[in-house]
Amino acid sequence: MSTALFSHRACLDHDTGFGHPECADRLRAVLRSLEAERFQLLDRVEAPRASRAQLIRIHAPAYVDGVLARMPRTVETPPVHLDADTIVSYGSHEAALRAAGAVVAAVDAVLGGANRSAFCAVRPPGHHAEPDQAMGFCIFNNAAIGAAHARAVYGLRRVAVIDFDVHHGNGTQAAFAADPDLFYGSTHQSPLYPGTGAACEHGIADNIVNVPLAAGAAGDAFAAAYGDHILPALDRFAPELILVSAGFDGHALDPLAGLRLREGDFVWLTTELAGLARRHCRGGLVSTLEGGYDLAALAASASAHVATLMAA
Repeated sequence: MSTALFSHRACLDHDTGFGHPECADRLRAVLRSLEAERFQLLDRVEAPRASRAQLIRIHAPAYVDGVLARMPRTVETPPVHLDADTIVSYGSHEAALRAAGAVVAAVDAVLGGANRSAFCAVRPPGHHAEPDQAMGFCIFNNAAIGAAHARAVYGLRRVAVIDFDVHHGNGTQAAFAADPDLFYGSTHQSPLYPGTGAACEHGIADNIVNVPLAAGAAGDAFAAAYGDHILPALDRFAPELILVSAGFDGHALDPLAGLRLREGDFVWLTTELAGLARRHCRGGLVSTLEGGYDLAALAASASAHVATLMAA
C-alpha cells in the first residue's frame, strides 16, 4: 500500500494578511517540495469538506456555528480577528473545512485499507484550537477531529496523537485529557506560547505525556525526550491508530522559536513512529501539517517526513 497526500487549493485562499507568519507561501513551499521525482508514487487526493457532524465530535456546537458565522462571506468584507493571532478572511471558511476534512479523509483511506499512511498538506493548522476557542492561527483541531472520526466510524477505542511542533498543542490536550483511551504526547519549547504543556500535566490516566525542551535544545535532547518518555508510553498505550501533528518550527532556522532541530531529527522520529504503527496499528499512520515558518526549512523537513512515510 502507498502513502497518500491530501490537500486542496482552497487552503491557499485562507488570507491572514500582510506579514502574518502563517501564510499561503508556507503551503506552496511544501507542495512544491512534494512535486520532486521521488514523490511521483504519492497518491494525490483532493481533500473534502468536513461536515458539521464531524466537527462537533471535538468542538462545541455553539463554537462551530459561531465561528463559521463570523467568517467573511464576500471578498470585500474585512478580515475578522478570532483572537489576537487568528485571522479569518473570505477564503477561510472553505480552507478550514477542507483542512479538517483532509484528516478525516486520510483516516478513511488508512483505516479502509486504501493507503498505509497519509500526509495532509493543509492550512489553517489545528493543534491550538480548543473545543470552544480558536487560538494560535488554528480554527478547528484537525488531528483531534480525525481521531474522533476514527473512533466514531471505525469503532477504534485507543487513538494517539504525537505532536512535535515547537509550540504545545493545548487544544489537543484539552480535548484528550479527560478520556483515558486518547493519548497525547508532545515535545515543545518551554517557556513559549501558549504556556501550557508542563511535564506535570498527565491527564486522567497518564494519557498525556509532555516533555518540555529548553531553548537551544538540539537533536540529542529531542531524541531523549521521545526515546526515554513519549515512545515507551505510546508503546504501552498500544494505539489502534497514530496521528501526527507535524510541526516543523523546531527547525534551527525557524524564526518563531529557538530549538535546534534538523531534517534528520524529524526523519528519525517519523521512522520510530512508523515502527510503532506497524506493531500496533497494522502500519496505519496519519500526519497533518502544523507549524513551520522558515520556508526552505519547512519544505525540506516536510518532504523528508513524507519520504520517510513512503519508505516505511
